[in-house]
Amino acid sequence: MLTAGQVHDSHGARELLIDLDNGTIVLGDKAYDADWIRAQIKEQGAVANIPNKANRTHRYRWKKALYRERNLIERFFNRIKHYRRVATRYEKLGANFL
Repeated sequence: MLTAGQVHDSHGARELLIDLDNGTIVLGDKAYDADWIRAQIKEQGAVANIPNKANRTHRYRWKKALYRERNLIERFFNRIKHYRRVATRYEKLGANFL
């Protein structure tokens, strides 16, 4: 799924979090700490492991050890950014990226 560069990542979360299996653990960073995202995950029987934003009044529990696993995804995106074609965004159309 592609969105515009200036769009916040959470706007694509609704579509990406469809059809989660029961018991799935969803790892996300603080940007995904929204009540509607947590509710969508919980409705499907999955578990959200998302740290709380600093301004959240109701704090949720999350496991730091599990959260560290998302560094694999972060390292993947860092690695593909080393390729000139991705880093300089020669492909201007979404169809080319897909």
